[in-house]
Amino acid sequence: MPITGQHVRETVDAYLAEHPDEKVSLSDLVETLDQAGDTIASRKEFRGHITAGAALLRPDGRVLTIEHRALRMWLLPGGHVEDSDSTLVDAALRELAEETGIGPDQAEPDSGLPLHVDVHTIPANPAKEEPEHFHFDFRYLFRTTADMVELQEEEVTAYSWQFADMLTAEPLRSRVMAAARP
Repeated sequence: MPITGQHVRETVDAYLAEHPDEKVSLSDLVETLDQAGDTIASRKEFRGHITAGAALLRPDGRVLTIEHRALRMWLLPGGHVEDSDSTLVDAALRELAEETGIGPDQAEPDSGLPLHVDVHTIPANPAKEEPEHFHFDFRYLFRTTADMVELQEEEVTAYSWQFADMLTAEPLRSRVMAAARP
């Protein structure tokens, strides 16, 4: 069953209960969710739509980053949700497996709640007939002892295991660093 607006709302509410200081930074997400309902899971919802990502942490405190082919940027594994995803954490785990070959048997979710929810603008893409829109990226922490990666070369050009302090985005960086402490 596809991810529903109700699931997104419950996830956002639980996240904001843990991080009430982020209410303003997530106001575009809440407003779009109020307007879009279930279509917030569709990549054709151009007010904005949800995506899911994975912060994969090893016991040595390193987190997996990938170089995205089209964007030419180092990012966490992640991407658009699909109709086969029933929850946001499932979508993050599927994206992790697709892009890195690290599957559910090698990655343990740290929590059912996102570690971070990021709101960012995606520029218009005339070639795809896509206007500028928001991505509401639900990032989940997973733990692993794996270190072998099999890249999905259509989307990913390289990978690196970086110490968490090399992440630049806050509060993601601080939260991954805290999770990495013994």
